[in-house]
Amino acid sequence: MSEPVRMRTARTIVRLLDTDEAPLLQRYRVENRDHLRPWEPLRTESHYSLECCRLAIEAGLEAARADRGYPFAVLTPDGSEMIASFTFANVVRGVFQACHLGYGIAARHEGKGLMFEALDAGVRYAFGPLDFHRVMANHMPRNERSGRLLERLGFEREGYAKRYLKIDGLWEDHVLTAKVRTQG
Repeated sequence: MSEPVRMRTARTIVRLLDTDEAPLLQRYRVENRDHLRPWEPLRTESHYSLECCRLAIEAGLEAARADRGYPFAVLTPDGSEMIASFTFANVVRGVFQACHLGYGIAARHEGKGLMFEALDAGVRYAFGPLDFHRVMANHMPRNERSGRLLERLGFEREGYAKRYLKIDGLWEDHVLTAKVRTQG
């Protein structure tokens, strides 16, 4: 990536964070600790520290430079608050041209359509400048809200994986979905 990515939606700015913005990420993580816990891996206490947030941003910027992953922050239009995040991870190029999508939103911003808005822009970016052919996203069957969001974004169910990921300390089943670029 040569120039910083910046996507604007009607109500958000979507971009990679800079290391000096670690306090934004820390605030998001701390405020949404309990809200995101059922959908994420077990987190150590250090995950919520300013230094860990700075290191995560640094690692994310390096991943983007190396075309391995793209951890986007979804910010308020003035950039003062991080309201959600999504990542294009596990980038595979060559004959596959694919990635996995993971995402989360702050509890107080749920139900407003902001995650749809940000992911819609993000997926268009994935199929445009990032030149992916396939974006895969998986969700736990009990996370119906996530399933509806993916369906609304045009992701199609491709399978079911038992004990797929260790989430909050337990191996959880996942519904496997993907969206495939229609042209090219």
